[in-house]
Order: sequence, then C-alpha cells, then structure tokens
Amino acid sequence: MAQRIVVDPITRIEGHLRIEAEIKDGVIVDAYSSGTMVRGIELILKGRDPRDAWAFTERVCGVCTTVHALASVRTVENALGITVPPNADVIRNLMFCAQYMQDHVVHFYHLHALDWVDVVSALQADPAATSQLAQSISSWPNSSPGYFSDVQKRIKKFVDSGQLGIFANGYWGHPGYKLPAEANLMAVAHYLEALEWQKEIVKVHTIFGGKNPHPNYLVGGVPCAINIDDSNALNAERLAYVGTLFDQAYDFIEQVYIPDLLAIASFYKSDWGAIGGGLSNYMAYGDLPTNGYADVGSFKFPRGIIMNRNLNEVIPIDGTDPEQIKEQIAHSWYDYSDNDPSGKHPWNGETNLNYTGPRPPYEYLDVDNKYSWLKTPRWNGHPMEVGPLSRMLVGYASGKDEFKEVITYALQKLDVPVTALFSTLGRTAARGLETKLVAGWSREFYQQLLANIKNGDTRTFVADKWKPETWPSEAQGVGMTEAPRGALAHWIKIKDKLIDNYQLVVPSTWNASPRDANGNRSAYEASLIGTPIADPENPLEILRTIHSFDPCLACAVHLYDHNGKYVHQIQTF
Repeated sequence: MAQRIVVDPITRIEGHLRIEAEIKDGVIVDAYSSGTMVRGIELILKGRDPRDAWAFTERVCGVCTTVHALASVRTVENALGITVPPNADVIRNLMFCAQYMQDHVVHFYHLHALDWVDVVSALQADPAATSQLAQSISSWPNSSPGYFSDVQKRIKKFVDSGQLGIFANGYWGHPGYKLPAEANLMAVAHYLEALEWQKEIVKVHTIFGGKNPHPNYLVGGVPCAINIDDSNALNAERLAYVGTLFDQAYDFIEQVYIPDLLAIASFYKSDWGAIGGGLSNYMAYGDLPTNGYADVGSFKFPRGIIMNRNLNEVIPIDGTDPEQIKEQIAHSWYDYSDNDPSGKHPWNGETNLNYTGPRPPYEYLDVDNKYSWLKTPRWNGHPMEVGPLSRMLVGYASGKDEFKEVITYALQKLDVPVTALFSTLGRTAARGLETKLVAGWSREFYQQLLANIKNGDTRTFVADKWKPETWPSEAQGVGMTEAPRGALAHWIKIKDKLIDNYQLVVPSTWNASPRDANGNRSAYEASLIGTPIADPENPLEILRTIHSFDPCLACAVHLYDHNGKYVHQIQTF
C-alpha cells in the first residue's frame, strides 16, 4: 500500500502551496498540487478604468514586480489599438531584463540552491582548497583563502548560536546531498554575495519606473521622459548609471552564477538529469521585441509550443482564438454558470468562488473532487509546462543560434545528452542559461536606446487614443509576456469605457494546477511521478523538483474577509 505524505506549506516560495505525494517502495507513484488560498483580483478590477489596471495587477505579487504591469498595459493597448514608440519598447525590455537577472539569481541562490547545497557541511571545508576550486572555474576576484575563511567563521557563528537564521529549517545532513564541503562553502559564500548584488540591479527599475518593487507603467508608453540635460528626466548621468548596472550584472552572471550552476550540476547530473521531467509539452508566449511588439517574429524569446518533446517542430499560439486556451475547474474551488467541463476562454472567464473542501486543519485533500484554488488551464485540451525550460526549448527548436550555442555549451561542459534537459536538473540549468542570454541582450538594448537618443528620437509616450472619448463602446484585448516563471497573459473586455471582464492566467497556474476534467496531471504533479524518496520524513527530493519551477503562488493566494480584514498568514522559511 502506498504511503501518503504531505508537505504544507512548500517553503522558499512566494505564496501558499501544498503537495501531497503517494510513495510506494521508496518512489512517488502519485502526487497532488493544491494552491491553498484564493486570489480574486479579477473581481476587484471589474468596473474600473482600464488604464489603471496595471497598478492593481502588478501588486498581485511582490516577486514578479513588473511583469503583471507589462501584461496589463499591453492588453489595454491591444484592445484600443495603441502602438507605443520604439523607446518605450526598449525601456520595457530593459526593465524586463533587469527583472529576469535579479529574479533568476535570487531563485538559484536563495530559493533553490539549498536543495543542492548542505550549508552545515561547509564548516568542514578547507578554505585554501575552496579558494583553489573557485579559481579553477572563474576569475571572480573574491576567491582568496582568507575570504572563504571569513565566510566559514560567519557560518560557524550561526551554528554555534543554535539559531541558523536564514539557513534554518533545512535538511542538513540529508543523504541526498552530494557536494564536497569545499563546493558547499563556495556556494554559501556566493549566496551571501548574491544578497548584496541583487539589490543593485533593481535600481534599473527605480530609474525607469520610479521605484522597486512595483515600478510605474503607463498605457501608451513608459512614465519617464528623456532629456539628457534635465535633472528631472532620464538624463545622461542616469543613462550612464544604467549601463554600469547592466555591466555589473553581466559580470556577476558570467563569473559567479553560471560557473556555480555548472559546478553544482556536475555532481548531480547522473541521477537528477533523468528525474522530474514530467510533461512532454512546452509552451512559451515569447517576449523582448526588437521591432515592435506586433512583430512576433522579432522577439528575442520566440513564441510557440513543442508537443511530445519534438524539437523539430514549433506550433504557433493565438491568444485570441477562443478554442486554444481555456481554463477548466473540474478540481478547482470555483463554479461556472454553464458548467461546461471543457472550460472557458479567458475573455469569457468567470471568477465565481465555490469552496467545497474540508475546513482546515484537515489530514488530506479530497482529491477525487475539488482540491485547489487554482484553475486548470489547457492549450487545445493539453497540459503545458511553462518557464525557463520551455523558453529555451522553443528557442532551440526555432533554430535560434544564440539558444543553440548556449545549450550546446552546457551539454558539452557537463557531458550529458540533450535529453538531460527534460529533468529537474535540466529545468534548473535552463534558468541559468537563459540568464546568460538575457545578460547579453540587456547590453544590446541599452546600446539601442542610446542610439535612438543620439539620432534625435526621445519619444517615450503616444497620446493617441489615451482619452476615453476616442474609444469604441466595446473592445477586448490580450497582453502576453514571459514572466520569469513562464507564460503570462491578461485578457480584458472593455464596455462603456470601463473594465467589464478581466482575467489573468499566470505561469504557476499552468504548472501548479490540479488535474483537468479528463484526469490529466499538470506540470507539478506529473514531474513528481517516479521520484525516489530516501526519507519520507525529510522529503528533500520533493522540494528539489518543485523548486526547479520556481513556484510563485502569490498570484492565487490573497485572503481577506468581506469587510477587508486580513484573515491569516502562514509563516514560511
């Protein structure tokens, strides 16, 4: 008989996620993913000015601090037929790149690395040997024996105090850890460095958008004026500082993140390069336009779908096709007015809350019925994995040379076949490889912005169709982008100048959703099947695979009562 274990909450993520896994003979044979709190922001948006939607949707999450705003302004622009100036596209791209670099580095070091790195083991490391290891893989200056000795002393203070602080609640000493002590010490040192670095790159958002998190956006462009001589505008000094920030980010990613990623992967490739693959279908909406957002073919991240891991074909996506993307609720705590089991396209989506599950605390989910606050999105009825692995695979299958080069480099460096990408480790590696691409692209976009300004183009906003009196009585639009965690889109219907319907389908909804009406698993649930569990009391392996997706359930987990009173908060590591 299978043993069911519960991990609730999944820690080191944003939001609230519960995983139940059935284990037989030391291997997961079934799994269930549940988002345990409700979102409902669609209800808040109804009846508001469409131009204000970005400010609400951006605050769904404090991690993806810009992407919901970007999707929102695009959906309104699509509905109203607004084309933004080239500088607005470039500045949006720069903010996008800054978000990706910061988000991916934070995920690797602070949310996911501890699934591979045994912090306490670092106390046994030889700082001189650690220095030798670090210098063998990178030219990063912080690599002397004295530097690593100082880091080791900091860790020892945590341990001796009995309070590990930011390193508490780990599975230290678990047999699943494979790194030598010196690699652990190097990784912990870079963990601490990354904490300092990540707060610098987001200054790009404060320069272009006024603040971080939640920088300002604007339907019709961006909210910063360009005047190289004006202290109150995007001037020469601020532009130069942006360039410096991107150069520093490039160096950190090239000399710290990528070498660490490949070094850690080399110790886990023999098993985790074949565990956690899950679904065989991958979807990416694409982004980073180089010739305007309407020209999908100009995207740095291409748009498309791969079915059955067939890297010889990329299938197009149409977010406006009412038959392609639908959200089902067979196992979700919602109801639809027509009870259609095939689901609803977001333009016709409904957010009717209908909790039918047990009252907390409860032992197990009622998985035969409804068991999650996440809806279940499908493309032409198929479950899809979204995120860095999907983007890299679509880029590779699309024949993009940059994608082929960076993937081939990593496969050769690790001496693994391309099939190793279809795994927990492949998903983690894909995030780092795309960060390497984004770091280079950020400097390209920066130079493009400077060239536009030198050529006399300082436009950042278009006023056409800004005033509601120019709008049609009814309009609908879709705004698609790639959040760090995967394909993100917003759909809007505008009626009588106000929002009539607004629906978000977010990356973690694609990945973390419950089964569909036909019993098909989504990405999280599918990825856990076949995973060996060394110790059910300390299920490190579950965290490894789930964290490889970088879960962000905040888009689905805000709970207030009808008077607006905050109800509950779960303290997580």
